[in-house]
Amino acid sequence: MAITLKNEHDIAQMRVACRLASEVLDYITPLVVAGITTGELDRLCHEYMLKEQGTIPAPLNYQPPGYPPYPKATCISVNDVICHGIPGDKTLKNGDALNIDVTVIKDGYFGDTSRMFIVGEGSILARRLVQTTYECMWLGIDQVRPGAHLGDIGHAIQRHAEGQGYSVVREYCGHGIGTVFHDDPQILHYGRPGTGIELQAGMIFTIEPMINAGRRDIRTMPDQWTVKTKDRSLSAQWEHTILVTESGYDVLTVSAGTPARPPVVAATTA
Repeated sequence: MAITLKNEHDIAQMRVACRLASEVLDYITPLVVAGITTGELDRLCHEYMLKEQGTIPAPLNYQPPGYPPYPKATCISVNDVICHGIPGDKTLKNGDALNIDVTVIKDGYFGDTSRMFIVGEGSILARRLVQTTYECMWLGIDQVRPGAHLGDIGHAIQRHAEGQGYSVVREYCGHGIGTVFHDDPQILHYGRPGTGIELQAGMIFTIEPMINAGRRDIRTMPDQWTVKTKDRSLSAQWEHTILVTESGYDVLTVSAGTPARPPVVAATTA
């Protein structure tokens, strides 16, 4: 495993790319309404990246080994879609819960973040799952500091999710990021405290738990990208990109519209 510690220049560039990724979500938030298609949301995000930001959508034509090229600028995962939902002709309706996942490239650096949205009021089940998943992400983030271990992050997420009666998807994880989209280390969203590599200042990675209302089992669609819950239960995901600092952490994917830290996480700034 080759983990690259970022220097001051890298960190400054990552702050820009990550803020821009978050600002795409700020822009699209008021447009997530009943009657719009996921394809139209993707088109609007793509247009905003190109025309307003001068950024490149990292997912477009992204092709890891064994996969076809990803055909869209964003991933939009609705209801029982866990991740990598391909935007298309699906029309949003009241009650839908969806994740919009944005990764932009600016001057060779990748900024990666995602948020959950509920169309209209949504069910109690959907709202509770979305909130719990947000808390899971933040409880994982709050473990980040030099000397902590990757297992501390996963354990905090798993304990909270399972304590609320939910399950943690294990096939997908967070990842290192910088001038490479997906880099070492892998950030598992489950685990045992004190295990895994030790965190060091200068590491940058994503924390992006995928939490299911039902069982954790998955099924992959014929497009080879879209991943759904096997039992068709709801799934939720949030994602931030995190810098390990000398004293704790810094969340890089923040902008004017970024939701606040949840009350379950201590109010003190790390």
